[in-house]
Amino acid sequence: MTQIGIVQEGPEEARVAATPVTVQSLQKLGYEVVVEQGAGARSSYPDGDYEKAGARIVPAADAWAASVVLKVNPPTDAEIARLSDGATLVALLSPALRPDLVEALAQRGITALALDAVPRISRAQSMDVLSSMANIAGYRAVVEAANEFGRFFTGQVTAAGKVPPAKVLVAGAGVAGLAAIGAASSLGAIVRATDPRAEVADQVRSVGGTYLPVDVVVEKSTDGYAKATSEDYDRRAAEIYSEQAADVDIIITTALIPGRAAPRLITASDVAAMKPGSVIVDMAAAQGGNVEGSVAGERTVSEGGVIILGYTDLASRLAAQASQLYGTNVANLIALLTPGKDGMLTIDFDDVVQRSVTVVRDGAVTWPPPPVQVAAAPAPSTGSGTQAAPRPASKAEKMSAGKRIGLIVAGIAALLLVNLFAPDPLPQHFTVLMLAVVIGFYVIGKVHHALHTPLMSVTNAISGVIIVGAMLQITDANPVVQVIAAAAVLVASINIFGGFAVTRRMLSMFVKGGQK
Repeated sequence: MTQIGIVQEGPEEARVAATPVTVQSLQKLGYEVVVEQGAGARSSYPDGDYEKAGARIVPAADAWAASVVLKVNPPTDAEIARLSDGATLVALLSPALRPDLVEALAQRGITALALDAVPRISRAQSMDVLSSMANIAGYRAVVEAANEFGRFFTGQVTAAGKVPPAKVLVAGAGVAGLAAIGAASSLGAIVRATDPRAEVADQVRSVGGTYLPVDVVVEKSTDGYAKATSEDYDRRAAEIYSEQAADVDIIITTALIPGRAAPRLITASDVAAMKPGSVIVDMAAAQGGNVEGSVAGERTVSEGGVIILGYTDLASRLAAQASQLYGTNVANLIALLTPGKDGMLTIDFDDVVQRSVTVVRDGAVTWPPPPVQVAAAPAPSTGSGTQAAPRPASKAEKMSAGKRIGLIVAGIAALLLVNLFAPDPLPQHFTVLMLAVVIGFYVIGKVHHALHTPLMSVTNAISGVIIVGAMLQITDANPVVQVIAAAAVLVASINIFGGFAVTRRMLSMFVKGGQK
């Protein structure tokens, strides 16, 4: 039986590579799991919890001697030397930024898998450690900023006067940025965000932020990660950052480009323009920083009294939650590498995910992997302009203005004729029907597709009213009324039961397997 070892991280890291819950997932795949004594203590996972989950608590040397070693941070030279011959190491390795580490791993003749090299494709989302940790880090960045900020985030009306809400600027609307926007917005702040990708505007608004567009054409990413921006974009973005720095109270920067140093977004003059007591959280400090004057891992204060946080351990500051998500990502990767659930780890280079994460295989350097395209490149423009080709018009949009006006006039004429010549109470009912059709078309037609499922609760309530009315009419002496009432009951019932069935199916997507 293949043995998986969970080792303790260095003193600067509170996370652990597996929790008692994920240990059970690894055991179901056929592995024996050993945990270094005290490995989960800083994440609030005592040794006793691991033993209850079925793992063995062993000395450090035994954990490092396992066939597969799970870790969080890149190993040091001393830790690499502790690996057994032919072992497999799974950790965050930053291979694009650490070629020396890749070479050191290759010299040991082992296999190394980089969790931070998981491709951004749908099938690999369950293994995307970067997204999991970025989500936690974005939330924690707001918590750290709130701790340093000397005032409320939300606006307050008190007996002593009105307190305005804090203004927050988030640079970058990726996973970390959206988490920061959502956290700051939930605290009541006015949140603004920038990002080279105009398509994230809806995502920013959905979590409570305001998107600040940079009206410059940028190259679209095809691998799911950020790309370097153009000089025109950088020039206009710099103007926006300078304008916002003089107005906002808190800036959170999240801009990173894989394999390259972090782009400089906030200059020293921007920092100087901020009010004393303002806070900047530079989440890219470990890769050189988005903010001039930030120091990786340090809290600094500018001459103007602006607090700059360059913490590189934001995810580690929520160690219990971060370890659970990290361990789940790792367990999902190990499950992919163990198709037979027999405790035998195999690597298939025909699988794009396995090929992408494999940095070293049996001592041979396999980094970088072939590029993975996860998004179609934009179609080339046929004209001289830079705007994308318009989408095909729908049938409603193709209808000419004259035809539309003609239909409206015909509807109004029909309504007048019914009111003039039809016997009572048909004119009243017909008028209500026409108004309901018009109002329903314009109200429901303007609802975004993402809200159609919540809208089912409203339509179910309306259908319930229809059923009650139809049941009252079904006993009418007129056979025509009985038939129409019966049809109304049938159609409304289909709508209600269908709505509940679809809603139940969608809710089941958020329930863990086996739970009801």
